[in-house]
Amino acid sequence: VQLVESGGGLVQAGGSLNLSCAGSRFKFIDYAIGWFRQAPGKEREGVSCIHHSDGSTYYADSVKGRFTISADNAKNTVYLQMNNLKPEDSAVYYCAADTGGWGTLDPDEFDAWGQGTQVTVSS
Repeated sequence: VQLVESGGGLVQAGGSLNLSCAGSRFKFIDYAIGWFRQAPGKEREGVSCIHHSDGSTYYADSVKGRFTISADNAKNTVYLQMNNLKPEDSAVYYCAADTGGWGTLDPDEFDAWGQGTQVTVSS
């Protein structure tokens, strides 16, 4: 299982970014894919998750209404569209795969991790 994130960067508050998580050596359709973030000095937290088995999605309360997770199974890629970004969204964002297929927003439920992509939101 290999995951590669992209799409991070520097954006002003109120702006948008679209993160991508490309998977290889496995098929997304059998997994749950989650997005997590970790800011300096803070624990890693769940942001959003998608279950390919039934299409269900999950969001942290802090991002509901602003972030949208989606998947392109043909490309084996999961996206995180982030709108109306706030300085407190600044963190390294990771995607992760749960081989059991049912993980939600708990990092401990996920088995494989990407290297992360930095998101910085300036005020």
